[in-house]
Amino acid sequence: MNIAYLFPGQGAQYTGMGKDLFDYSPAVRELFEIGSDAGKLDLAALLFSGSEESLRKTDNTQIAVTLVNLAAAQVLADFGVRSTVSAGFSLGEYSALVDAGVLSRNDALTLVVQRGQIMERVSRHLDGAEGPAGMMAVMGQEAEAVRKILADASVEEAYPSLANSPVQTVIGGSARGLAAAREALKAAGVRKMIPLKVSGPFHTPLMAEAREDFSRILERVTFSEPAQPVYSNVTGSRIMSSHEARQMCLDQLVTTVSWVQEQRQILADGADVVLEVGPGKVLQGLWSALGKADPEWPVERCHTAGTLEEIEKIALMLQKEEQRVG
Repeated sequence: MNIAYLFPGQGAQYTGMGKDLFDYSPAVRELFEIGSDAGKLDLAALLFSGSEESLRKTDNTQIAVTLVNLAAAQVLADFGVRSTVSAGFSLGEYSALVDAGVLSRNDALTLVVQRGQIMERVSRHLDGAEGPAGMMAVMGQEAEAVRKILADASVEEAYPSLANSPVQTVIGGSARGLAAAREALKAAGVRKMIPLKVSGPFHTPLMAEAREDFSRILERVTFSEPAQPVYSNVTGSRIMSSHEARQMCLDQLVTTVSWVQEQRQILADGADVVLEVGPGKVLQGLWSALGKADPEWPVERCHTAGTLEEIEKIALMLQKEEQRVG
């Protein structure tokens, strides 16, 4: 059975996430120690008793979400469940690279700390008198339609950053750019736009400085050849080598996340079961959204696997399926 793991990214976090996994598994508690050393902070305290505001800070969020992603994968393994395909949404791609054997857990946790710090610093450089840089969800529009509207209106400092679904695109930009984008989209008939609680214009050309700074860090990290298929947010296709994986980590900072294409490619390559491995249900929601554009899309194939209860149910479901097929 082909099992695809989809790892969530920034925005999936919530206070208390991972507590049941931490209590259940000694291996997860060891993972928390590794993460706390990498981030130089008490991650158990941050996740289980910290404030939403502290957890939402980019430099804290990135290691916190990555840690819970890896913890969920660890508990799935404890139950005998392992992936055959890996992918991650935005930040989640680092968890996918660990799952595919490209990065070690230690290196990935260290990298996301440094990535978060760089992205936070560069984002603050983009703040202006009009307000902080950030992101905004555009409802009812696919990415290329949004891109055309912004280009036709000559909007600067705002770009499509996340191609979430055929009916949702996120744009990132400076406060001035987002204000101009809002006016252009309203003029084009877009009715619903939602500011997001994130602190920067991630996955846009405005993060070029972050890409340059992060490149020097990646030079010192070992990337191994993928041990199983793993997919890129940048291309929506498989990452074929360690060299390409390193390059995609850089390009991802300044390029739209092609999540719609990535999901379709994973299904086309034969995924029988798709698991959202980590906190929340964001990716299950985006998987289901494809059903609005394609009546044949197998909405029921995607399941959440971020809590102990969910993982227990998944393990039982897969065991029954194997017995049925076998």
